[in-house]
Amino acid sequence: MAVKMEEVDMAECGRLNLSENTRTVLERRYLKRRATGELMETPEDLFRRVAGTIAQAESLYEEGLDVKEVEEAFYKMMTDFTFLPNSPTLMNAGNDLGQLAACFVLPVSDSLEGIFDAVKNAALIHKSGGGTGFSFSRLRPKNSRVGSTGGVASGPVSFMKIFNTATEQVKQGGTRRGANMAILRVDHPDIMEFITCKSDNTSLNNFNISVGVTDAFMQAARNDENYDLIDPRDKTVRGSLNAREIYEKLVEHAWFNGDPGIVFLDRINRDNPTPEVGEIESTNPCGEQPLLPMEACNLGSINLAKCVAGEGSTARVDYEALKEAIWLSVRFLDNTIEMSRYPLSEIDQMVKANRKIGLGVMGFADLLFLLGVPYNSEEAVSLAEKVMGFVQAEAHEASRHLAVSRGAFPNIGKSVFKNDAARCYRNATCTTIAPTGTLSILAGCSSGIEPVFALSFVRRVMDGDELVEVNPLFEKVAKERGFYSEALMARIAEQGTIAHMPEIPEDVRRVFVTAHDVSPEWHIRMQAAFQNHTDNAVSKTVNLPNEATVDDVEEIYNMAFDLCCKGVTIYRDGSKSDQVLSVTDKKPESAESLEPPANGLKPIVKERPEVLEGFTSRMKTGMGQLYVTVTEMDGRPFEVFATIGKSGKSTTAKTEAIGRLVSLALRAGVDVGEIIHQVKGIGGEHAVFQKGGRVLSIPDAIGRVLENRYFKGQGVPNGKSEGPSLSGDACPECGGSVAHEEGCMKCHICGFTLCG
Repeated sequence: MAVKMEEVDMAECGRLNLSENTRTVLERRYLKRRATGELMETPEDLFRRVAGTIAQAESLYEEGLDVKEVEEAFYKMMTDFTFLPNSPTLMNAGNDLGQLAACFVLPVSDSLEGIFDAVKNAALIHKSGGGTGFSFSRLRPKNSRVGSTGGVASGPVSFMKIFNTATEQVKQGGTRRGANMAILRVDHPDIMEFITCKSDNTSLNNFNISVGVTDAFMQAARNDENYDLIDPRDKTVRGSLNAREIYEKLVEHAWFNGDPGIVFLDRINRDNPTPEVGEIESTNPCGEQPLLPMEACNLGSINLAKCVAGEGSTARVDYEALKEAIWLSVRFLDNTIEMSRYPLSEIDQMVKANRKIGLGVMGFADLLFLLGVPYNSEEAVSLAEKVMGFVQAEAHEASRHLAVSRGAFPNIGKSVFKNDAARCYRNATCTTIAPTGTLSILAGCSSGIEPVFALSFVRRVMDGDELVEVNPLFEKVAKERGFYSEALMARIAEQGTIAHMPEIPEDVRRVFVTAHDVSPEWHIRMQAAFQNHTDNAVSKTVNLPNEATVDDVEEIYNMAFDLCCKGVTIYRDGSKSDQVLSVTDKKPESAESLEPPANGLKPIVKERPEVLEGFTSRMKTGMGQLYVTVTEMDGRPFEVFATIGKSGKSTTAKTEAIGRLVSLALRAGVDVGEIIHQVKGIGGEHAVFQKGGRVLSIPDAIGRVLENRYFKGQGVPNGKSEGPSLSGDACPECGGSVAHEEGCMKCHICGFTLCG
């Protein structure tokens, strides 16, 4: 099939018809700015820059296609939001940086030089906008002898902390947040330390972690048998553990806060297209892209909601439109490999030898809405198989077509495709179901293959007002069916589901389900349906209610293994500390309706004596030097005065307000430990390191001062030793609620995503 190049009316390519939300996200995250912070391009300029840059690769090949025609086709595909490439391509194409790939895996060898080479290389990748995955399975176990020095090794987890700290620093100056994946084989002697390394909700906050399990381990766990621990240096047995007990510990910690996830290494390597080049040991940060060491991959997603013909009862998947989008997208992604400037020559060589691309989909939940199909149904699973099977087959055929004129990927002779003329592909892999992060917000569609997070939610705007935003497909149906009202939409935003609202027609409630209406079984079955037709892997989160049990998590893991998924990530609602609930089960109370204290009395606020003694501490924050003065009465804190040096008026005012409110709480008898628990760990725009650790924000700094004084820096009993930073559920940029989906954390309000 030849790529169809539609004529584009340049008059229509002036100002794009974009939603306010799309323009806001583009301005905040993607548009080029001058050193002074002023925008220097429009959304139209951005898409023209990207389309023009990627189309330039056409001049390298003898295919007879006009570069300008290809540019127009790419431009139209992106500005229609039929397809979008991964964020680094939108950010860097046509810019000086020029690094266009999202996913990287770096080797971590068992030497000090090798470890710090990996740290350095990861920093370069994060600076360029990519995310990194590592297997720490090659590192010698904790307390092993180090022959060159006579000392003892500190083990993989200790070195992971160094990677985490480096990521924390680089992300402040990079184009986007750095993100990492750490994988440790289940047969590594330090596996228990790894399983528990994120149990306090604060450690390794720039890492997703997953245990790499084998088929043999899973079988041993089911049979309640022991399995061997293997020293990675010489492959000798270093003891054994009961597989059932380790599996239960893994599941228990995943139930507790979502970490660790699990990846099925044998399943991944059965689909390794180039086994003679190497074994796959790790994935990218969200788990959907297994890669060889020093390999990278660029991703893109087709918006399935744009591939629908007809409306209502006549709506159907437009497979011809989908086919056209697939072929053009594969061409785009293959071109991207040539136009990307990779941060390391070794990566450049490996990428161009295998030429992996990852074409996926977004808007699947919207497609189901348009077709009137419930997400949690056999019909939806069947549709997933059919649609992704079509994407897979056409992506392979498009890649084979490119290989005719451009040549197959150079490592094809070391691949499973060698000597198979029918599978002479341009790309070693073609398909991936990746997190769409901010891309789905730009496109105005649902995320990846996830059910929608909410049908209605509250957006807080700059002047403090709250606006209720409604899923446009649901809003359209509500108005057509006559049950729309602003009051009802606000109530849906509070409850997060329409499942138990009898005023909404039953057939509408059946179709418009949200993530927490979908049982774990349907989440896994949907993931497996897409995995059956995906070269790489699938990024998805199984959302669980807070009351889900450890046994529920184990059942999910078992089901994922039995259905041949390549990994699984779960999140139990509220399982991370200080979660800002995504939805509430009751309306906010008015001042008049608040219940009085149980004893019928208001708290007594102590009056201030004329003279009090105290102390002043200075602490460096990302907003400047903070000076915290604490006065004391009877050896206990009584007041807090906070001032910030050389900062703007707004920051000064907020700092003073925090001090006043803390003072009011102290004078009303609130325990200082509870105050520390509330303010310490609040994230801000500019975290910094100083003696004693990372300072996240001004309130975090105040909490640290109080903790250092009254708890001698030993941590608050029953409180938090360090704040949740990006591990919690409040968006660190806008303060809104976030969703756990696509193996990541995402804010539907401002577009922030933990994984970049």
